[in-house]
Amino acid sequence: MAEEKKLSYEQARDELADVVRRLETGGLTLEESLTLWERGEKLAELCAEWLEGARARLAASVPDRTAPEGGDETPF
Repeated sequence: MAEEKKLSYEQARDELADVVRRLETGGLTLEESLTLWERGEKLAELCAEWLEGARARLAASVPDRTAPEGGDETPF
């Protein structure tokens, strides 16, 4: 996944959208579909990592707040 780590969130998201479009369009061989599916899974994982990192950075920059009773302590 070293190559994927070099992608920005936006690049990974755009490529993932292209993978989904190509899979939905059809007309691919089974092997091509599986290869695209695997690429899409890696890209989705990378996007999730980017988003989790962004959430962590935002949470770290927000002043410590007490969550409402029964609420989630994560502000995002």
